Amino acid sequence: MTLSVQDLFGLEGKVAIVTGASSGIGAHFAQVLALAGASVVLAARRRDRISDLAARLPGASWVVCDVTSDTDIAAMTDYAVERYGSIDILVNNAGIAGPQPALDEDPAHFRKVIETNLNSVFVASQAVGRHMASKGSGAIVNVASVLGVVASGVIPQASYAASKAGVVNLTRELAAQWAKLGIRVNGIAPGWFPSEMTSAMFDEGKGLAWIGRNTPLGRGGRLDELSGALLLLASDAGSYITGQTLIVDGGWTIT
Repeated sequence: MTLSVQDLFGLEGKVAIVTGASSGIGAHFAQVLALAGASVVLAARRRDRISDLAARLPGASWVVCDVTSDTDIAAMTDYAVERYGSIDILVNNAGIAGPQPALDEDPAHFRKVIETNLNSVFVASQAVGRHMASKGSGAIVNVASVLGVVASGVIPQASYAASKAGVVNLTRELAAQWAKLGIRVNGIAPGWFPSEMTSAMFDEGKGLAWIGRNTPLGRGGRLDELSGALLLLASDAGSYITGQTLIVDGGWTIT
């Protein structure tokens, strides 16, 4: 059977939720999914940002959601089902950081990062996964990080690295448990890309020079260079891919 590129990568008629959609990678992913034809629910804490972005995307809507609140996640899921009748794609993108030496990091901060970056991925995946299981299909894409695969060290952030490593293996476990339910679960592990969390690195010369020296391709990434990975994992083009975390890092983790 011959399929067109649009048949493989297109998302016409699909409904997607993107958490942490108010800026950076989350906002970009919401736009990519909408351009591919999906109706997108933008979920984040900052009402003004997600409402403005949703107004510019055809068929999009928004819901205020703090991913550390189980109640908010349940309301987000219910909203998407009630508004669109289904959920086909979930992108777990919301996250926080806060680099500091492990000897100095307050355990309360460590717990907050784990709650936001890892626990919320499970809670949202479970809530949306129950709906997907009821209809026998769905694609979940978890945004991890290269720091879930290798250590940072130079920019010390034990909590962030631990949370993202957890996301990588949670992705495998959920994929293994839910494959027979028709749900694919995969991850994307970006290297150095511009976002609110990395603004200090991208806004000053020393940071950019350091990224360039340590990345085989010699530079940080552009947000559009994550688009293909997202569409592969969210669309029928990736129908035989599950439990994988696709590293998009300019070669950061190969040296």
